[in-house]
Amino acid sequence: MSVQERKERERAARERLIVATARELAEQQGWDAVTTRLLAERIEYSQPVLYSHFRGKREIIGAVALQGATELAAAVRAAVTAVTAAPADGPRARVYALARAYLDFAARNPAVYDAIFQLDGGLAYAQEETPAPLKDAFAALLECLGEVAGDGVAPGLFTEVFWASLHGVATLTRSGRLLPQDTESRVELLVDRLAVV
Repeated sequence: MSVQERKERERAARERLIVATARELAEQQGWDAVTTRLLAERIEYSQPVLYSHFRGKREIIGAVALQGATELAAAVRAAVTAVTAAPADGPRARVYALARAYLDFAARNPAVYDAIFQLDGGLAYAQEETPAPLKDAFAALLECLGEVAGDGVAPGLFTEVFWASLHGVATLTRSGRLLPQDTESRVELLVDRLAVV
């Protein structure tokens, strides 16, 4: 292995460490606790080393968002695939599984969810230059929801509306504005009323 390859591997490992540490700290104490000074202390590198990877907290949030979007897409696809294995369940069961996987991801990873959907990570959304992980997370929703959009409804538009509804349930429940014990009823209502099966 060349010196250059070793340095690139070390740099990539440092970058993963920074992102993982920021994510862990944000999940434990919230994004306000994530500062470049504290991150540098936690990873045991100087702030200039941290800045050689990210220009600041905004870019770190963006890196966490991209990682989280990849995980969200995988979680949604895994849930839908698990239901697809039982063909008798049909499209309604797949949409319900998608909704549950989305809400479960949001509840288990609140800081990551915020990085993806609430905070400014310097990422472009719904544009040509939108990063691939964000596009793929939307595609994971569209793959399942497109089949239940209904006649004359654009699958992408339907997916946006369904996603916005899930986002509302996730954020309003977490903020205490909706009772968590009614989440299942909300999901069933959402699936029954919006998904044409």
